[in-house]
Amino acid sequence: MPSTLPDGEPAPADGSLPASALEGVGERPFGLYVHVPFCAVRCGYCDFNTYTAEELGPASVPGASRSTYADAAVAEVRRIRGVLGELDVRADTVFLGGGTPTLLPPEDLVAVLAAARDELGLAPDVEVTTEANPDSVTPEGLARLREGGFTRVSFGMQSQVRHVLAVLDRTHDPERVPRAVEWAREAGLQVSLDLIYGTPGESVADWETSLRAALDCGPDHVSAYSLIVEDGTALARRVRRGELPMPEEDDLADKYELADHHLRAAGLEWYEVSNWSSGPDTRCRHNLLYWTGADWWGVGPGAHSHVGGVRWWNVKHPAAYAERLASGVSPALAREVLSPEDRRVERVLLELRLRDGLPLDVLDQAGREAVPDQVAAGLVRVAGDRLVLTDRGRLLADGVVRDLLA
Repeated sequence: MPSTLPDGEPAPADGSLPASALEGVGERPFGLYVHVPFCAVRCGYCDFNTYTAEELGPASVPGASRSTYADAAVAEVRRIRGVLGELDVRADTVFLGGGTPTLLPPEDLVAVLAAARDELGLAPDVEVTTEANPDSVTPEGLARLREGGFTRVSFGMQSQVRHVLAVLDRTHDPERVPRAVEWAREAGLQVSLDLIYGTPGESVADWETSLRAALDCGPDHVSAYSLIVEDGTALARRVRRGELPMPEEDDLADKYELADHHLRAAGLEWYEVSNWSSGPDTRCRHNLLYWTGADWWGVGPGAHSHVGGVRWWNVKHPAAYAERLASGVSPALAREVLSPEDRRVERVLLELRLRDGLPLDVLDQAGREAVPDQVAAGLVRVAGDRLVLTDRGRLLADGVVRDLLA
């Protein structure tokens, strides 16, 4: 949930959507994303729309308090039904991200899920995920989440090496990760671990240590992302001052290959360039909604939504968000109606990164003409009517996409 919002046309005060966007809603997969914008500490690399208690000011400010936030989120969930009217829409996935959702009491997270069940309904096999830091959970809290309908937890492990965590401003004890995973297992939750590679000062041996520690936990799913130095972050300022080196492309490529080697050896297969799972049933179905252009509704300050080719985003600050809801006004700040070409380009950008690849007919004439060169370079292969990245192509996925869109 990046902190900088794009430009767009003003969103209607009642949050209504064009009739064209509502066509087919309920026939496509539908997901609910709930943004919880609170963090105990701001990580230096993070560019998400999150706030510590000190940044938000007095706890009495409406919407800026953890104790009242769930009420605001529930209020927005209830508005969804008003926009969708009588359309039969059930949530196939629910994902609570942040921030650190598990800084809120489990009862609050369960209350938001219950509102989704009441207003939309949940698919019988609904996937319900919360992000969490290893030091923000307890055995009792995880058990309560499972009882309330959650099915997955995604832990922000990032690294097992203390000096790497220190550069990232991560404050959890790495020894707590396996305990948190064990508690989640005992509660009956699927477990995903998030890792970051390429942190300044991280050696290949450090990265291998983190990979081995993650796999020793026996996760169902692993996400491994290269560190991106985002403008405006504390990390970017440290790099600009020369205190830390910029991540190097060759180092990132080496670490990606190492991750793929270890994860595959442990029985985890890639299904998106940066994501591996133990099988099709442990893939993150919510993220697949994003990558395949399905419908999702984003709840919370700064949250983004997409329904039927219309994308919109909420006001950023928690207090402004709560104020709008209390006034009976949609928290949506602005929106854009995607053209057919916009949607086609996004399909190329996202679906080519998936294991199943991209239908060839989504490419325009120039893109199709570029395919033979990409095949000859060993970056893609043609499988029936689809274009699929090779192992080498995954290393250079962004460049492959650029060439196909040139």
